[in-house]
Amino acid sequence: MEAHTFFLYLLVILVSARALAEVATRLGAPSVIGELAAGILLGPSLLNWIQPGEVIRNLAEVGILLLLFEVGLETDVRKLLNTGRSSAVVALGGFILPFVLGFALAYWGFDLSLLVALFIGGALTATSIGITLRVLADLGRRNSREGQIVLGAAVLDDVLGVVLLALLYEFSTAGGISLANTGKVLAFITAFFVLAPVAAKLISILIQHADHASELPGLIPTAMVSLVLFFAWLAHLMGAPELLGGFAAGLALSRRFFLPFGIALRTESSFAQRIEQQMRPIIQLFTPIFFVTVGLSLDLKAVDWGSAFIWAFAVLFLVVAVVGKFSGALLIKESFFRRIVVGVAMVPRGEVGLIFAELGRSNGIFDDSVYAGLIMVIALTTLLPPFLLKRLYGAGVSAPTDKF
Repeated sequence: MEAHTFFLYLLVILVSARALAEVATRLGAPSVIGELAAGILLGPSLLNWIQPGEVIRNLAEVGILLLLFEVGLETDVRKLLNTGRSSAVVALGGFILPFVLGFALAYWGFDLSLLVALFIGGALTATSIGITLRVLADLGRRNSREGQIVLGAAVLDDVLGVVLLALLYEFSTAGGISLANTGKVLAFITAFFVLAPVAAKLISILIQHADHASELPGLIPTAMVSLVLFFAWLAHLMGAPELLGGFAAGLALSRRFFLPFGIALRTESSFAQRIEQQMRPIIQLFTPIFFVTVGLSLDLKAVDWGSAFIWAFAVLFLVVAVVGKFSGALLIKESFFRRIVVGVAMVPRGEVGLIFAELGRSNGIFDDSVYAGLIMVIALTTLLPPFLLKRLYGAGVSAPTDKF
């Protein structure tokens, strides 16, 4: 791809992603829906203006790394401890049941291969908690009991989701399922999660001193992006997926991360806040490229929309996606209203589900029909819950008012 063509493509991707994200937000939908729609509009599904080359795909990969860095950076293990058993039940129930039901439906119901079924089940385990938290904050319920349960569950859900993503990534690149590779990946994941806080403490001290000594602005974002890229390279070097490097870097620099046996290292709150503030514009620049690229990779024209398969697939997996996330919420000892709110809040798959789907597509695991059906499920689970939450709180339902 020539330089001037790349510049034009990048210009169109950024502008269209922003414009359609604004439209989606004004309509009450998550911005990620608009960014995905931008890719569908520009790609082979509709206008066929852009065919993403290697450079754009590499930028999208950076977007994934920074997105998982942000997820790790916002993870706070104290949220899980604050709500204890309720959050753990919601997270584990909402992780295990969608995976088992999704895998079973794909493998036995639709007669798909083992690896395809595992990826579909994995995509259904994800929860895009940022969408829900924004709605709860807008409604003034973020600090409510149900809001804190959702926050706590999201911490464990994020960690489990990234571990599963790492395993599936290893299976896809190795060309099959291997117990030896599974053990290797789990060992590296454990090493990353144990050693990351120690590395982060040392790195954060060096960065703070360098920031004070530097006479030039912008050291923190430069250092953070370099750290993410280094962790991604290191993860690949150790045999783990690069995606894990982004998450580990963010988790290590989060405001609090616990080591085993109660030992903890704390990243200074003010410094962690500065990292979040200065990294946010960079993350907001790169992550839309990933979501647009997902849309560009989807060729809706290649899908046989008259086929019963695509509609049966989308409807049945949508049911599994919703029922699976409600399972954990219905098991907790809370009021019926809180259980319903928590269940709805855990349904959105959003960007995390899209990462699973894109990983399956890019490695040749999903064909066009399965990929399109899965994107439909992810889009619907992302789009509907914000509207349902607003109706639950705004339709005269008697919501408990105590804080937690």
